[in-house]
Amino acid sequence: MVEVLLFLIILFIIALISRKIDKLPVTAQMIVIFSGILAGFLLTGFVDINQPPISTMILVIAEVALVLVLFTDASRVKLGDIRSNFLTIRLLSLGLVATIILGIASAILIFTKLNFWEAAIIGVVLAPTDAALGQIVVQNQKIPERIREALEVESGLNDGLCVPFLLVFIAIGLAQESFSPSGYFIDVALAQIGLGALVGIVIGAVGSKIVIKSRDNDWITPDYQRIAFLVLAVLSFLIADEIGGSGFIAAFIGGLASGYITRDAGKVLLDFAQAEGQFLNLAVFFMLGIVIAGLLPYLTWQIVLYSILSLTIIRMLPVALSLWGTPVDTRSIIFMGWFGPRGLASIVLALIALERVVVFPGQSTFILAVFTTVLFSVVAHGITALPLSEEYVKRLKFES
Repeated sequence: MVEVLLFLIILFIIALISRKIDKLPVTAQMIVIFSGILAGFLLTGFVDINQPPISTMILVIAEVALVLVLFTDASRVKLGDIRSNFLTIRLLSLGLVATIILGIASAILIFTKLNFWEAAIIGVVLAPTDAALGQIVVQNQKIPERIREALEVESGLNDGLCVPFLLVFIAIGLAQESFSPSGYFIDVALAQIGLGALVGIVIGAVGSKIVIKSRDNDWITPDYQRIAFLVLAVLSFLIADEIGGSGFIAAFIGGLASGYITRDAGKVLLDFAQAEGQFLNLAVFFMLGIVIAGLLPYLTWQIVLYSILSLTIIRMLPVALSLWGTPVDTRSIIFMGWFGPRGLASIVLALIALERVVVFPGQSTFILAVFTTVLFSVVAHGITALPLSEEYVKRLKFES
């Protein structure tokens, strides 16, 4: 109860000085995660993230927060721009696969006691970027639209695309000798991506048309119109997840469909995304801070090294590789490579892995590597987002 009170007080203070914070190289996520660490040291002590109800509570809140962010962000994206933006396709194909491969290879080399599949799930879980932590960059209208759009769509889809890889590597760890990774991957990928996209299109398009009809007949109030879109977001996730599809892909595709059918869907949802949605997001990072407090004494140089590599070479090299030969200038490639923060998506995927494999030999290394990387990302990207964005824009103006 004391922890909840502390979180609410910290959140109230953040709200009071939010306009000041926006002008500083500090984010609300940084403040709450360090508040959580402090609460962990002073109040709760060690918290086992693998044990319910803590694991279940964080997973549910994190999933809801991520779904709302994905749906809301996607509703503001123009479908025509996605089709014409080659950066998005390259980042989600060659870039994502290369990130996973490099992440796995690095984990194998650094964490020598891990089995292949244990190293593999570390690489996969830390491959997706975070839609929420990247808001400072993607909402900066001074940054070229195709750069912002590519980063936003990448963060919206890469978590869902990572799920088939995660399930395959978990299955490898649990399976018998007769298990066929390639066949299983194809089946899972088709189901996750195909069913997720299908559910998103149907729920987003049909649901939005119903909302429009209700609005045209003056049956729905503005507040309930917002609630209706939020219901569509959660429905997309739950239905897709229930039938074997990726709920995250469904949420993002559902947002795209809603934005296409209802042109002002993004505007309608914006207030929620910046209020209740942000509340859930910050609650997750506060709880993560409490968990991290108990993990800090167990940090090793290998964990720190991998976390640093994950945010730099493991991310930036694949981005550069995927954009090789394109008209994108070197400065933009470096900028896009750096701004691939790890946050909610990695937390959710890690908890999914822990839920499916309750106990495994490399569990402590897995948890430490993922959560330490998220902590480093919150700090590093939070500090650099504002000044590096301004510097990037200044350089573009100078060169033009």
